[in-house]
Amino acid sequence: MSNSNIILSAKGIGKYFYEPEKFKVLTDISFDINRGEFVTMVGKSGSGKSTLLYLLSTMDTDYEGTLEFDGENLTKQKKERLAEIRNEKIGFVFQFHYLLPEFSSMKNVMIPALKLGKYSREEIEDKAYKTLGMLGLQDQALKNTSKLSGGQQQRVAIARALINDPKIIMGDEPTGNLDSKNTSIVFDIFKQLTSEFNQTVVAVTHDNDFAKASDRIIEMADGRIIT
Repeated sequence: MSNSNIILSAKGIGKYFYEPEKFKVLTDISFDINRGEFVTMVGKSGSGKSTLLYLLSTMDTDYEGTLEFDGENLTKQKKERLAEIRNEKIGFVFQFHYLLPEFSSMKNVMIPALKLGKYSREEIEDKAYKTLGMLGLQDQALKNTSKLSGGQQQRVAIARALINDPKIIMGDEPTGNLDSKNTSIVFDIFKQLTSEFNQTVVAVTHDNDFAKASDRIIEMADGRIIT
């Protein structure tokens, strides 16, 4: 990859679904995403944006074209390597937070780092506490996540996505379950991550205001990028 500022590059991506019969769901998708950029993907339901995000996140490997991430070609990589890349370099934030309700905020945030196994438990605890603090949740660190509000739960999910210092955060409707106040809190967090910490964020959203305030919008229709 010639431009070291590019974190993610898709070239000529195509994708088929085979049920109920073969049809093309993504056609000739090509774009680059720069480090520290906040990109939103928009389009009607069925436009292919979630399918594309799933593919960019390395969870789907059945596609045409090439995908490069952080200087590495992901296409045709072994499943084990892709799992390593996901755990170490990609943070995920979904519409539903997927927290373990019987665990504290702190424990939920620690899980991906414990799995990665790069640091001691003490170091991970310290990092989890600091990350929660950055998101204004230090006072909720020891509380079980089932006792938190929806907005707080989503912020814990963002802290969990950040714990391994990923190269990119991928969000699938990250504000889909939130009211407008919490949506704007989550948006501000993403904005701060990109502007102050050079974190890269790619989020699929149905929220036009959320998309308009991001750095760049990739609009999709019928499996193609239209703008």
